[in-house]
Amino acid sequence: MSLVVETGTASATSEAYASVAYCDTYHAGNGNTAWAALSNDLKEQALRRATIFMGQYYRLLWKGYRVLSTQALDWPRYEVEIPDLGVPNTIAHDTVPNLVVQANAELALIASTTDLNPALTQQVLSKQVGPIKVVYDQSSPQAKRFPAVYDILKPLLSISSGANMKLVRM
Repeated sequence: MSLVVETGTASATSEAYASVAYCDTYHAGNGNTAWAALSNDLKEQALRRATIFMGQYYRLLWKGYRVLSTQALDWPRYEVEIPDLGVPNTIAHDTVPNLVVQANAELALIASTTDLNPALTQQVLSKQVGPIKVVYDQSSPQAKRFPAVYDILKPLLSISSGANMKLVRM
């Protein structure tokens, strides 16, 4: 089955933001040889899983609004501004930003070898065999995180740190 790539049309049938051809070039340029070893079918499956994960994880974090309520994916979007050398730059509502395509490619590589959204449990800090004792890490993450992907997408997300809050003078 051929992968349907979102190109900015707000399609109701799109399955991914990046094409296999884009990922082939992207990963070859970055020296990710594991991607080249995959069949096209496995690449398409990894891209679909990566896109599903992006929708699950980032859906409520994206800046702006979906163009159509019927579109399959979160992009394209209206009213997305990103900082560009201190000047706001609005992304066209009929495009998928390259940052989203890059993140899709990165996650697809990860999805080709591991589950992006596995069921997680807390990490065990220590075990004791005789009279059984287990101590769990209370601060261990409750979800798998991909900081490199988050850093790629950060300009497109509506989360800001306290130091970067937008202030409005009344």
